[in-house]
Amino acid sequence: MNPSDILTGRQIAAARALVSLSQDALAKAAGISVKTLRRMEANSVNLPAPDPQTCKVTAVRQALERAGALLVPEDGVAGAGVRLKFTRLDTRQINRWEGEGGLPADDDIA
Repeated sequence: MNPSDILTGRQIAAARALVSLSQDALAKAAGISVKTLRRMEANSVNLPAPDPQTCKVTAVRQALERAGALLVPEDGVAGAGVRLKFTRLDTRQINRWEGEGGLPADDDIA
């Protein structure tokens, strides 16, 4: 198993908090139930992602990454962690844009 395929419940909760997503919002973005997400976050052991196409862990990872979280695997020197893909200023700007409303792609530039 690739170390980058492992995700802990603590990482999920930390990443969710870091990108300011509620459990409801993350569950919806990942296509899972809130109950499933709560069980995942409460799990203190590693959550493997055996099948990238159908695995709930993979769906949660992808939703967190789309929201701006960078999930850092354990590397033998330091433990697993979470950080932002963007600076705090970038994240605030993205959140402001997301809150502007309108239909998706209305403001896309061709």
